[in-house]
Amino acid sequence: MATATPVSAEILRTLPSDAARQVQWGFSERFDLQLLVQSTRAVARGPVARLVAAGGRNSHEWTERKAALLDDFDNAGITAVFMDPEQGGMFGGPKNLALALVAFELAWVDGGAATSSLASCLALAPIHERGTEEQQRHYMKMAAPPQPGEDRKPWRGAFCLTEPIPYVGVDTGVLNGKVRIAEWKPGEEPVLHVDKRGRFITNIAFANFVTAAVDSDDERIKGSCMVILEEGDPGTFDRGTPTKKLVHQLSSTGDPVFNLRMPANRIVGGYVVKDGVIVPRYNHSEIIEAVFRRTRVTVGVMTSAKLLSAVEPIIRYQRGRFRGGESATRGSVRYELGLQAREDAVHRLVDVWATGEASASLAFAAARCFDELDPLEKQMELFYSERGISGAKAKMRLMREVADKAVALMQLPDGDSRKEPLQSDPQLRFAVLDSLADVLCPAAKLWNTGWGTQMMREAVSLMGGYGITEDCPGFLANKWMDAQLEATYEGPEAVQRRQLSITMAQPIFLAQVRRWVREMRAIASDHPATGACALATAMTMWLWTLEHLQGSKDADGSKLYQSARQGVTFPLADALCWLIAARCQIVDVLRLEREGTADSSLVDSLPGLVNFLKDLCHVQSARASGEVARICAELVFGYNRHPAWDSEGSKGCWHHAELDFLEQVMPGINSYAMDVIGDNGSHPKKAGPCVRCVAESPFLSLHTKLDGCLTGSRLAKNRAAETISEIMIPEALDYPA
Repeated sequence: MATATPVSAEILRTLPSDAARQVQWGFSERFDLQLLVQSTRAVARGPVARLVAAGGRNSHEWTERKAALLDDFDNAGITAVFMDPEQGGMFGGPKNLALALVAFELAWVDGGAATSSLASCLALAPIHERGTEEQQRHYMKMAAPPQPGEDRKPWRGAFCLTEPIPYVGVDTGVLNGKVRIAEWKPGEEPVLHVDKRGRFITNIAFANFVTAAVDSDDERIKGSCMVILEEGDPGTFDRGTPTKKLVHQLSSTGDPVFNLRMPANRIVGGYVVKDGVIVPRYNHSEIIEAVFRRTRVTVGVMTSAKLLSAVEPIIRYQRGRFRGGESATRGSVRYELGLQAREDAVHRLVDVWATGEASASLAFAAARCFDELDPLEKQMELFYSERGISGAKAKMRLMREVADKAVALMQLPDGDSRKEPLQSDPQLRFAVLDSLADVLCPAAKLWNTGWGTQMMREAVSLMGGYGITEDCPGFLANKWMDAQLEATYEGPEAVQRRQLSITMAQPIFLAQVRRWVREMRAIASDHPATGACALATAMTMWLWTLEHLQGSKDADGSKLYQSARQGVTFPLADALCWLIAARCQIVDVLRLEREGTADSSLVDSLPGLVNFLKDLCHVQSARASGEVARICAELVFGYNRHPAWDSEGSKGCWHHAELDFLEQVMPGINSYAMDVIGDNGSHPKKAGPCVRCVAESPFLSLHTKLDGCLTGSRLAKNRAAETISEIMIPEALDYPA
């Protein structure tokens, strides 16, 4: 373990500035994104906040005042974020980080507003990811805000996947929606008939078009697909009954009914005709995988925004708790600090803040990863096309060979020149980033919304009874309730754990984790105050546990690590999420320390800010390490049967007669013997003989090492808590209560 170094006396004086966040979250050189953040914030803390304060959330109906927010989104450029410039958008290139920042700013005030803004992007996502060039060109342009001189309203979209069946949304593979051929004249485009009923569909009150998942109800159409339905199509376009939501009331949600005729060229991605059968180029699962792989990140960042937005209202409440009472005279500790004079109040706020920092870092890391991956995906598609590689199996075979090569290179020592192809070879870079994205996306969605929701409850409780009132500053009660939906939106937690249980066990990702261990060890040497030492040991423990479980069986002889054993795979996925979030947090803080000096506006505040954020890293790393140790210990030992006081379990026990004899030649052995059985068969009063952990001894060594690595974590929490009690905050929130 690294030797502790004295911590600088510089402390945080004010809440982190925009300039600091831009460096920390990796967009300090993107002036376009900075402008987007400011324009989105003006809408969030202006029209959105005023609507919430005026009681706009008290009804699930879609009202004129709620609909007016759509124009605000258009005017602020939020609607155009998803499009490229030639389609009416603001800027070119990948949009994942941009969309995450929009979601963050809107969710800082209200989750429903964020959902309403992003739902149109979700409707366009199938077209963007898998649509034909003509579909992309047409619908992106129609959905973009009108250019100066254009006399039109932008089209709004809705994404219709889930069906009105029991336990809606649990299984996206279950489709009741059907498509069949209504008319197919020789030499003409087939006309399709779509019958689809949706459930919990966002934006449906004002959608002009819908991307819907349907299954074939005709032997002349193969499999499932996604189709684009327009409100002007012949038939029924019924927006349905509004959903009586308890959350996200600033978004429109309903249960629509569609019974429409449409041309076959609206099958997303197009189709080919083989032997008289329409074969869609993509089934609905392939499209959903491409869409949700990115959009789940924006949902995860929404909960992060809630946690970080809670910090200032809690500080204000805690400090002013006793002001106005006779016992709290101006200048006294009770008047100035209020509840923050007590350790519990500030320690719990440290936990909320640390979780918010880690979850935001994880979500933005995932968004940046997809921004880097997107152009590589296009290069790979071009590569496949040029070499005539088609079909999922052929592509998987090629990528397996590329992944094996990438793993071999990643195992080389840091600084080895032979690792250079990892950065210069597009195929290798794609393999590495693709494996990372396959983990970061479900991890951000699972941990941010799952654990984040629990910590949001903690944030509300820190406001006392005020936290569950309608006029609670920062709308914390609303945010806590909204977070419940975000934990299930775009797939409940089981869906994310299922994906992680597959992707986290891939050799190329495990090579990434081993590289992270080396990275954290190096960081711990130079920055011991971050808690990277404990994190590196916890990562090693997680790797050992995974390998151990993959080769082990339970007491009944059944294999432990397998798809059906979710009691094994799911907890291990949870443990990994803790590690990834804490690592992303550390990496972001070190980026701020390294690059923040280039911004003159940060020169004075940077040392104190970095010290505070490092303390939060240390706190979060300790918590993450503890969670990993707990989960892994249960999995390593929990599937072994405890020895009983029977003939088999007592084989390794001493008997009094044996010890009395050995005492004559080895004096003192009686003092060391455990589980001694008397001559009459009596034994210690416990469940059974002590467990012998020979095979698990490496784990026990790691556990002992990890316990030592937690040294200093509580001191870091004390420092962070003291800083919070001294930090300066504005006189009032910058949006209405």
